[in-house]
Amino acid sequence: MRNDNRRQLIKSVLIAGSMVLVAGTVAYAAGGGGEEHHPIDWKDFGYRMFNFIILAGFLWWLSAKKVKEFFAGRRNDIKESLNQAQAAKEEAERKYKEYVAKLEKATDEIDGIAEMIKVQGMAEKEKMIEEAKKAAVKIEEDTKARMEQEFSTARNQLRAEAAQLSIQLAEELLKRNITIQDHEKMVKEYMDKVVIKH
Repeated sequence: MRNDNRRQLIKSVLIAGSMVLVAGTVAYAAGGGGEEHHPIDWKDFGYRMFNFIILAGFLWWLSAKKVKEFFAGRRNDIKESLNQAQAAKEEAERKYKEYVAKLEKATDEIDGIAEMIKVQGMAEKEKMIEEAKKAAVKIEEDTKARMEQEFSTARNQLRAEAAQLSIQLAEELLKRNITIQDHEKMVKEYMDKVVIKH
């Protein structure tokens, strides 16, 4: 990696020096507008180029570390930002999957609760129908028992009233048909029977 950087540096210095050399040559060769052309002093030009290269190298040596640190720091910042963005993306995907799973679980739970309510509703309905049937049977049995009791009470009342009426009719018949002599005779016969028994 360092060798690549050095090669890049040397290449950059050589390209910059070549460009300066070409520009200097062209400028020096052009000379002034109407003035005489002087031959190029290559020795002077070489010293100037040498001084320029030393100056450029010295400036590069002074600033190379700072430039490298700047670009390395910038690269690290970009890398860190990319890592943070990747981590944020992964976290967002994880949360999305988590929320999707929670939503699916909640949907399943809601479906389960709805099914449970439906089943409980059916069971409650069956229970209510069964209780209504039992209540209807009990009401019918109670009604029959009450009716039988009412019939029995009415029968007993009718018998008592019939017996009462029979006694009243018998008394009236006896009063109409039995004379005082018949009455005395019956009392005497009754008394005779009681005396004989005792």
